[in-house]
Amino acid sequence: MWLLSYMTRNSMEKPSAERGNLSRGAEGNVVRASGEHKAFAQCLPYGVYSVAPAGSRMVVIPLSDGEAALDVNEHHAELEPGELALYSKGGASVVLKNSGEVLINGQVFARD
Repeated sequence: MWLLSYMTRNSMEKPSAERGNLSRGAEGNVVRASGEHKAFAQCLPYGVYSVAPAGSRMVVIPLSDGEAALDVNEHHAELEPGELALYSKGGASVVLKNSGEVLINGQVFARD
């Protein structure tokens, strides 16, 4: 009996992450990978809110109560470890440098 239970529990294929493209339409947000992922939560750091533009590369990961989607960062900013950059689709940017400087759209603001 325990052997059957062990085999059943360990032989089931576990869900895995998938990578696909985000699209928007009448049905809402959809990530198309090997299938369509529609009911997912977007994962972002606390206090950061963003809406990824259509066509963004996303990774959908399974959760115990649904799925979560993460944006795949394809923008390679020249940052040092510990620095942070925010970019909008329209080209606006904010960069927090380790030196304490803040760059807003390329303009440098020194730490006071």
